[in-house]
Amino acid sequence: MPEMSLNVRLLEMTQDPIALIYAACRQCYSAKFAAEMFDEKDENPKKQAEFIRKVVASGHESPLEHVKFTFAIEGVSRALTHQLVRHRIASFSQQSQRYVKETNFDYIVPPSIAEDKDLESEFLSIMGSIQASYNKLLEKFKAKGRVGERANEDVRFVLPQAAETKIVVTMNTRELIHFFHQRCCARAQWEIKRLAARMLSLCIENLPEVFSEVGAKCVGLGYCPEGENFTCGKYPLKEKVLGKK
Repeated sequence: MPEMSLNVRLLEMTQDPIALIYAACRQCYSAKFAAEMFDEKDENPKKQAEFIRKVVASGHESPLEHVKFTFAIEGVSRALTHQLVRHRIASFSQQSQRYVKETNFDYIVPPSIAEDKDLESEFLSIMGSIQASYNKLLEKFKAKGRVGERANEDVRFVLPQAAETKIVVTMNTRELIHFFHQRCCARAQWEIKRLAARMLSLCIENLPEVFSEVGAKCVGLGYCPEGENFTCGKYPLKEKVLGKK
């Protein structure tokens, strides 16, 4: 029943993403066939990369949807994945608490609790108590002849949101940009903000032409859209930049 740390791995991404975005975008304005433009990828890759940077800067984002990234993620809580799955244009495959027995479940400790010995002691005590109750319920179900997923599906109701989970996530490039706009914000919950930062780092490493200038939404806007009561102060308020209507 150990504490877990975040681990994110990029499993796969679209091959030839620059050529694909280039061909898709050019198709909107060209009489040529996209397949022909895609085959030009080896002729002038630097030109195509610069073209993509201009596409991203212009806000013409629909061609970005043809490129996707797939991540394997572990060391996150159920509290985090409840937020993550709210991003609609994505695919998720999450570890099941029905089919995976949690007789020694891992968990995530919030930093605010880990840095305070009294809070941490209480937190760990609660985790231990939940684990003991979970195991006891399984034994009682076993005595009644109910085992495997037929027992797990009901006993899992006592598990905490802190319980560690694993998930595979696929998002297209446009949705990833939206995800980073929302979850890299200073106001985002600490755990999903940490996940977003790790995912963004991998995206920048593998496709800098699209992601090098991506971050919280204020980065691209040049102002904070959150309003006076919620701004972190890094950027001026929207009204200060655009003026009041």
